This record gives sequence, C-alpha cells and structure tokens, in this order.
Amino acid sequence: MKQMSKITPPKPGQDPSTDQTVLARLAALKAMSVKELKAEWERLIGNAAPNNSRAFLESRLAYRIQELTYGGPDRETRRILDLLADEVEGVARRKNRIADPRNPVAGTRLIREWDGVEHTVTVLKDGFDWQGRKFKSLSAVAREITGTRWNGYRFFGLRERKREEV
Repeated sequence: MKQMSKITPPKPGQDPSTDQTVLARLAALKAMSVKELKAEWERLIGNAAPNNSRAFLESRLAYRIQELTYGGPDRETRRILDLLADEVEGVARRKNRIADPRNPVAGTRLIREWDGVEHTVTVLKDGFDWQGRKFKSLSAVAREITGTRWNGYRFFGLRERKREEV
C-alpha cells in the first residue's frame, strides 16, 4: 500500500525567508492604490472585489496572503466557525449545534416582565419557544419583545454571576 505524505505549510517563524517574503508583500499592500488592490484581489481570490474600501481590501488581502503561505484554519476550527455562523444567522445548515452552557435544561420556563406585560419563554432542545413561535436564540426573543437588540441571557437574567470577592 502506498503511503501518502501530508505536506504541511510552514508556520510563522519557522522559515525566516518565507516570513520576510510575506512581510514584504503585506507592506506592499499599503503602497498600492485602490485600483491596484482590486487587481490583486482578483489575482488572489479569483473574483471581482466587492467594494472600494481600502481598509477592507487591505485586511482581506493580508489575510489571504498569509493563508496561502501558512495555510488556513484547520478542519475543526472551520467546523466551529461554520456552526457559530449558522447560529448567528439563525439558519441551521448543519445538524450539530454548539450548546451554550448558560442555556437552562429543555422544558425550563423563563418569565420576564416588559412594559407591564409578562412574557414566558420555554427552553427547547434546539431553541426557544415564545408565543408559539420558535427562535434560535434568546437574543432573538428579546429583540422581538422589546424591538431593540439585547443580549438574551442578560434580558432574561441568565448572565453568569461575578465571583464573590473574598
């Protein structure tokens, strides 16, 4: 059976000549015009730049240069980032869900009064139920109740308590 060797890119600091090349390329971004940055974007990323923001183009290009040289995030990091993005967007693209340790056990009822009205939220295995509607996060429920953005755990009094000073 033929063994396959995995080629791992160098890590920052392992190869001084690679590091110097990367640093030189990053410094060159600062000297480029927006038009040149957009051309570099097309060369490195493969499509047209989404906007003309110098700061955006520089930061994404700097990341891409380092990613191509040193490698991107590992599989586990990408999986966790994908799951977090799904939760933030409220769209479950994957079956797994990152459990927040602040979530009470399924079936717990959270009661909060707002503007003289008592609101009851039931904790589900995969979200929260309020007035027969399912939500992915407590923040979404709090936003629906108040009309403004809230940290859901804070709104429902679930934030972690500060350690008592001794």
